[in-house]
Amino acid sequence: MAWDTARTRQDLLDAAVDEFAEYGFDGARVERVATRAGVNKERIYQYFGNKQKLFGCVLEAELERIATAIPLTADQAADLGEYAGKLYDYHRSHPQFIRLLHWEGLQDRGGPALREAERTATYGARVAALAEARVRGTLDSPLEPGELFYALLALGAWWFSVPQAVRMIFGGAPGPEAERAAMVRLGRALAGGQAGRTADARRAADAAPDRP
Repeated sequence: MAWDTARTRQDLLDAAVDEFAEYGFDGARVERVATRAGVNKERIYQYFGNKQKLFGCVLEAELERIATAIPLTADQAADLGEYAGKLYDYHRSHPQFIRLLHWEGLQDRGGPALREAERTATYGARVAALAEARVRGTLDSPLEPGELFYALLALGAWWFSVPQAVRMIFGGAPGPEAERAAMVRLGRALAGGQAGRTADARRAADAAPDRP
């Protein structure tokens, strides 16, 4: 039977996500990745070259996944609470992503990051969407678009990167539903008064029963 190269490569990537998220680049071991995937470790060197390149492939795949899963256009920026909620949902379903970014950050020495130009362009497109929404009048945050996008990313990650601080601030673990609701409120508050009121009015209209 022919060897399923694509499936084996994906199995290794999936296993590597968990390995690097748990141990970081320095602590990760290709032997454990191979064991998790149920594949001979020689396949890792065959498909990826070495541990450094494997980590790069893992991070690249995860960055592409979140960029695809949570787009941000000027239309979507009209309700930043909805975007904030989706960001929370994604991190809750994919906790490895935040850990991978943290491990990458610990290794950062000020030089170019992996695929920095492409990632900068992705971030730039989202900042531009917020700027366009402000021009349209659907966003009236006092923050500059770059500051606003940064705030949303930071707020979305905090629940999962420092859960001990969340417990201390809220006097215990709020739970997923309460955390998500708080994240949505924070997103709408950051959007500005008029934008937040418009989003609230639209939701209330959608929830109201149809009148004869």
